[in-house]
Amino acid sequence: MRVVFAGTPETALPSLEALVASRHDVAAVITRPDAPAGRGRTLKPSPVAEAAAAHGIEVLRPTKPSDPDFMDRLRTIAPDCIPIVAYGALIRREALDIPQYGWINLHFSVLPAWRGAAPVQRAIMAGDEVTGATVFSLVEELDAGPVLGSITERIREDDTSAELLARLADWGSNLLVDVVDHIEDGDIAAVPQPEDNISYAPKLTTDEARIDWQRPAFAIDRHIRGCTPAPGAWTLLAEDRVKIGPATIAEDRTLVPGQLSIGKQEVRVGTTTTDLVLGEVQAFGKKRMRAADWARGTSFPDGAAFA
Repeated sequence: MRVVFAGTPETALPSLEALVASRHDVAAVITRPDAPAGRGRTLKPSPVAEAAAAHGIEVLRPTKPSDPDFMDRLRTIAPDCIPIVAYGALIRREALDIPQYGWINLHFSVLPAWRGAAPVQRAIMAGDEVTGATVFSLVEELDAGPVLGSITERIREDDTSAELLARLADWGSNLLVDVVDHIEDGDIAAVPQPEDNISYAPKLTTDEARIDWQRPAFAIDRHIRGCTPAPGAWTLLAEDRVKIGPATIAEDRTLVPGQLSIGKQEVRVGTTTTDLVLGEVQAFGKKRMRAADWARGTSFPDGAAFA
């Protein structure tokens, strides 16, 4: 089958690589335009653009997927199907109608749960025990198209969103290629999503990532892991913003919520239940480091506490 792949971040790379290695012909790649990156804010191609160029695949970077020049080029390429993973822009009806078998989206939840931009992060923060990946036919309504295949995956107690997303991106790539195979073979049927148990996963904001120490330790642990690495869970020490990496739930309670205890080998912070033992900390403008190392290089006022 002649396909065009649409994707942008590293999360989409396993699917691109799996399609390149499959029996299908990847005729081109659609990705978001180059974006500023690094301290110099120089323009940098997306991970998918770089990978496609390394394979000698044509790269299309429309400002909008409705751009006339882009639409003309897509019609000229005439793909049979467009697999899409984390592309980053809405696809309008005119573009959806170009490939014979449509656009098929790999989404990182078991739909209809967690439709939207942050399904993995929201699943961890909600305390879900199981999530997964779904391939569905793209429609104009958010993540609402009929399902072509899905897999499930257990959420581990120490999973960050980065770790869980990496597993889902890897295993989901096999699912995506399997679905494309069956579409070409003509032996797969799309199943409408259930009308109940629909939930949504909007993108996490920086304000939302602030830690509320007036919560139980288990809820704060989920919050931190769901926000890791982006946008990054944070708190205030005096007036300074501090990012908090994954922590460990202690068995005892020795502190009040937000209160800090600085030891030679560990840094604890209080919650409304048991303490949390901090793993990594990143002060503003500094690199992420072990909490004990951060504490050794920081001056703390009497009764220091996160707010």
